[in-house]
Amino acid sequence: MSFRDDNEETRDLRKPFLHTGSWYRMGSRQSSMMEKLGSSQFMRDGSVSVLLCVLIVALGPIQFGFTCGYSSPTQDAITKDLRLSISEFSLFGSLSNVGAMVGAIASGQIAEYIGRKGSLMIASIPNIIGWLAISFAKDSSFLYMGRLLAGFGVGVISYTVPVYIAEIAPQEKRGSLGSINQLSVTLGIMLAYLLGLFVPWRVLAVLGILPCTILIPGLFFIPESPRWLAKMGLMEDFEISLQVLRGFETDISFEVNEIKRSIASPRRRTAIRFSDLKQRRYWYPLMVGIGLLVLQQLSGINGILFYSSNIFKAAGISSSNVATLGLGVIQVLATGVTTWLVDKAGRRLLLIVSSSGMTASLLLVAVAFYWKVAVEEGSRSYGVMGILSLVGLVSFVVFFSLGIGAIPWVIMSEILPINIKGLAGSIATLANWLVSWLITMTANLLLHWSQGGTFTIYTVVSAFTVVFVALWVPETKGRTLEEIQWSFR
Repeated sequence: MSFRDDNEETRDLRKPFLHTGSWYRMGSRQSSMMEKLGSSQFMRDGSVSVLLCVLIVALGPIQFGFTCGYSSPTQDAITKDLRLSISEFSLFGSLSNVGAMVGAIASGQIAEYIGRKGSLMIASIPNIIGWLAISFAKDSSFLYMGRLLAGFGVGVISYTVPVYIAEIAPQEKRGSLGSINQLSVTLGIMLAYLLGLFVPWRVLAVLGILPCTILIPGLFFIPESPRWLAKMGLMEDFEISLQVLRGFETDISFEVNEIKRSIASPRRRTAIRFSDLKQRRYWYPLMVGIGLLVLQQLSGINGILFYSSNIFKAAGISSSNVATLGLGVIQVLATGVTTWLVDKAGRRLLLIVSSSGMTASLLLVAVAFYWKVAVEEGSRSYGVMGILSLVGLVSFVVFFSLGIGAIPWVIMSEILPINIKGLAGSIATLANWLVSWLITMTANLLLHWSQGGTFTIYTVVSAFTVVFVALWVPETKGRTLEEIQWSFR
C-alpha cells in the first residue's frame, strides 16, 4: 500500500483554487505603475506583505478560539431556553471536537489538492453555516448540526493556517509569525468569554460569523503558498508569489533554487510506501510532530479551561465567571510574549521552560487539593490552599502559553517533509483533536473522582514532556524549511 504523490502529468491539471491574481503579476512586472498609484512602497516591503498575509489568515484561528470558548458563557442560557439537560449540553460542547476530527482527516488532502487558500475558503463556508444554524436553533438538532459544521471548519483551519504561515514566512521571522496562530486562538477564546457576559447566546453565535466573513474576501488579496505552487509544478506563479512576499526589489534567486531543490527529490518518485516510513527522514519528524501535539493536549489544558469555572468554585473562588475571563486575558498576554520570544530564545528552550513550569504549577495545584481534603473547611489553612490552587492554575496557563500552546504547531509545520506533509499533517492534527476530545470528556469525571489525583496525572504528563523535548525535539530557529527537512536525511 502506498500514498500517492503528484506526478508531473497530474500537476499540469491542478490549478490554485484561488489564483494568485493578475494584480500580483502587474505589481511584479510594472512596479513603476504601482508607484504612480501610491502603493508601490507597501508592496515592495516584503515584511509588511508577509505580515498582512498572516493577519488575514489569523482570522481563521480567531474563529477556532471563538468556537472553543463559546460553550462556557452560554451554558445556562442555552439549557434554559432550549430545555436541554446537562448531558445534552455536554454533547453539544463535545461535538465541535468530533467535527474537528473529521476536518483534520480531510485537511491535509484538501490543502494539498486545492492549495492553502482554497482550503481556508472551504473551511470558512461550513463555519458560517454552522453559526447560523446555532443562532436560529429551535431544538437540539439544529444546535448539534451547527456545532458539527463549525467544528469541521476548525479542524481544517487548525492544520492549514500554521502550514501556510510557515511556508510564506522568512526564516528569521517564521517562529514569531507562526506563533500568531496560537495568539489568535487565545484571542478568540477571550472574545467569546468577554462578549458572552454581555450579549445573548443567539447574538453571540451571529458574532461568531464575523471572522470567516472577513476572511473570505481577504483571501483574494494574498498570494498562495509559493512552496505549494512549486510542488504543483506552477513555476511562474511560484516565483511571482515568492517575489510578492519578499518585496519586488529583493533578490529571491537563492531561495528559489533552495525550494526547487527540495521538491526535486519527491518528483522522482510518485509514491510513498508504508515501508518507506521506516526511514529516519520520515519517522523522526512524524514522531516529533505527533508527539508534541499529543502531549500538548495530554497536559489537560482543554479540560482545565472547559471546566475552569467549576475548578475555581472548588478552590473557593466566588466570582468564577470573572476569574475565567481573567484566565483568558492572561493566556492572550502570555502567548503574545511567546510571539516576541520564539525567534530570539529558540523553540527548544521555550518548550523546556514551558513544560518545566507547567510541571511545577500542576504539582502545586495537586498538593493544594490534597491538603484541602485533609484540613477543616473554613479554616485558615483551607483558605490558603484555595489561594495556592488558584496561583497554580494561573501559572500553569501562563507557562502553557509560553511554549507548549503555540510552538508544537510551529514545529509541526516546519519539520514535516513536503511530499508527506498533507498525510502526516492530517494524522498529527487528528491526533491532537482526538486527545483533546478524550481529555475534555474525561476531565469532569476525573475531577469528581479526585481533584488532587487528576492534577497529579497531568503533572506526570508535563514532566514527561520535558524529557521528550530535551531528548528528541530539534532546534529549528534560523533555518530554512529546506535545511530543516534535509537534516533528517
